[in-house]
Amino acid sequence: MSKIKKNFILSNLEVVDISTEGKAIAKHEGLVVFIDNAVPGDVVDVMVHRKKNSFAEGKVHQLISPSPFRNKPTCENFGTCGGCKWQNFNYQKQLEFKQKYVYDAFTRIGKLEFPDILPILGNATEYYYRNKLEFSFSNKKWLTTEQIFNEEVIDNKNALGFHIPGLFDKILDIENCYLQAEPSNSIRNAIKKYALENNLTFFDIRNKANFLRTVTIRTTSTKQVMVVVSVFEYLEKELFGLLEFLKTNFSNITSLQYVHNPKGNDTIQDLDIKTYYGNNCIVEQMEDLQFKISAKSFYQTNSEQAYNLYKITRDFAGLTGNETVYDLYTGTGTIANFIAKKAKKVVGIEYVEAAIEDAKQNSVTNTIYNTSFFAGDMKNVLTNEFILQNGTPDVIITDPPRAGMAPEVISVILNAAPKKIVYVSCNPSTQARDLDLMKQQYKIIKTQPVDMFPQTAHVENVVLLERIN
Repeated sequence: MSKIKKNFILSNLEVVDISTEGKAIAKHEGLVVFIDNAVPGDVVDVMVHRKKNSFAEGKVHQLISPSPFRNKPTCENFGTCGGCKWQNFNYQKQLEFKQKYVYDAFTRIGKLEFPDILPILGNATEYYYRNKLEFSFSNKKWLTTEQIFNEEVIDNKNALGFHIPGLFDKILDIENCYLQAEPSNSIRNAIKKYALENNLTFFDIRNKANFLRTVTIRTTSTKQVMVVVSVFEYLEKELFGLLEFLKTNFSNITSLQYVHNPKGNDTIQDLDIKTYYGNNCIVEQMEDLQFKISAKSFYQTNSEQAYNLYKITRDFAGLTGNETVYDLYTGTGTIANFIAKKAKKVVGIEYVEAAIEDAKQNSVTNTIYNTSFFAGDMKNVLTNEFILQNGTPDVIITDPPRAGMAPEVISVILNAAPKKIVYVSCNPSTQARDLDLMKQQYKIIKTQPVDMFPQTAHVENVVLLERIN
C-alpha cells in the first residue's frame, strides 16, 4: 500500500457505507476512509486530515458524482453545526442504514442468533421533532469559512447557539434551528436581541467570566413551554430584567426559571433552580396519563416517537395484570407508570434523585398506587438482597444509557431469572454486547428498531428476550 500523508487528496473514491457515528465510508488500497458530509453512492475526492495504519479521516474536497440518495440540506448551518449530520441523505435511506446498523451490531459484536428484525419505525416528521434544546452564549463566536475567506470585519462576536464539535470554547451563532418547533427560535432570537440591546455580557468560555451562560427551552405536546436561563455572574437586576422581558413578550411560556452556575461546567443537576414565573415544571400527556417534567428531569426528547417506543415496550412485555415488573433506569418513571395499570407491581430504579421524585409525583398525579421508586447507582441498588426485599421480577424492562449495563447489573438480572426481559437501547452496539452475556439463558424473540432522531445516525432498538427453560 502506498504511503499516504496528512492533507493528501485521494481521488475518485466511491462511498460504499456509512458508520454508526454518521460518517461515510470508502476504501482505498485496503485503507478504510471515513468522510464527513458524504453519502453512500457518492464518488468523491477526499482531503485526508488524519491518517493511521488501517484508516484515514477526511472531508469531501470535490464531489465527482453525486449519489442518487443525496438531498439538499435544509439548514444553512449544515456541515458546520455538529447536529443533523445526515441532512444531505434521503430519509428512507437513512432508515435502511439504521436497520442495517442493528443487524450488523447483533451479528458482528454479539454474534447473536435472532429472528428477522422487524422493519424500523420511522418518525412522522423529518424535522421539528425535539422537545428540548440547550443553547450556549459566547463572546467569541465561531467564524464561518466564508467570513474568514472574505476577511469580513466582525464587530459583534457574541453568539447564542451550539458548540462546534471538538471545540469546547467555540459557539456557532444560530438564527434558525430546524430541530425544535416554535416558539423555540423566536424565544432564543429575542433573548439574544435583548441582551445585545441592553449590553448584557456573553459568557467567556475559556476565561470563565461574564454574565449569560446557557438557555434551555423545553416544550410539550400539550403546548407548555419551559425556559431556564443560566448565568455565570449573578447580576440580579440584569437577570430579572431579561426574565421580565420574556414573561411580558411570550405569554406561551408556562415555566420561566433561572439558575446561578459559577462552576467550571454547564451541568445544573447539582444546583438550585428557581422559578421566576409560572410553574416549576411542564406536563406531557400520553394516553390518559400526565407526566411532570422538571428542569432537571430526563424525558425522551422526541415526545411523539417516545409514545410509540413505550407502546412497543408495553406490547413486548405482554403483561396480564399479575406480574411484578422491574423498570431499570426508569428516569421520571415514564415507562413504569405507562405500564403500571397492566401489572401487579412495578419497581423503578434511577440514578438521579430529582427524577425519582418526579416519578413518584407522576404516580400520585395519575392515581397509580402499585409503583415504588428507588434512587441510586444501579449496580449498588439492584442487588440480590434488593430483589429479596422487593419481590422476584416476572418481567424486567431496562433502558440504560449509551454505555449499556454494567456486568454486575447483568449478573443480578440473570440470577433473578425473570421470564421476560425487554431491553430498550439507544446504542445497539452496547446492547449487542450485553445480549451476548445473556444468550446462554435468554433467546431473542423480537427486535424492533425505532427512529427517534431523523437526520442523525442514532437509532433506538427494543428487544424482547424470553428465558430458555
